[in-house]
Amino acid sequence: MAINLDKLMGFHQKAMQVRTERMEVIAGNLANANTPGYKARDIDFKQVMKSAQQPSGKSLMRTHDNHIKGSVQGSGELKFRITNQPDTGDGNTVDVQVERNSFLDNGLRYQAGMEFLNGKISGMKKAIKGGQQ
Repeated sequence: MAINLDKLMGFHQKAMQVRTERMEVIAGNLANANTPGYKARDIDFKQVMKSAQQPSGKSLMRTHDNHIKGSVQGSGELKFRITNQPDTGDGNTVDVQVERNSFLDNGLRYQAGMEFLNGKISGMKKAIKGGQQ
């Protein structure tokens, strides 16, 4: 019986990919905390994962029969973060405390996801080895 790795880890792999991209966006926000006019951005993780569960139906156009069939699965749109602080006068919407907390939260969730995937891989290894010691 063949093991379908996409079914086993596909959703979780997508979650890890989005968490990585979100970490980069948040780091960019922190790096631009003092840049006048910079607007804080974020990825709506829940929305991206919701759309990942539904087939998009978008397929790539093949220009030659030897090309591999594929589909477009973007990680989601970058959205501007709604600010909780009053405008400081320079147009920058980065709230450093919010960004640090988001960075920490995202990092912890990334680590938990890695532990989960490691557990799945360990379970597969045990199943493959069977009774062998």
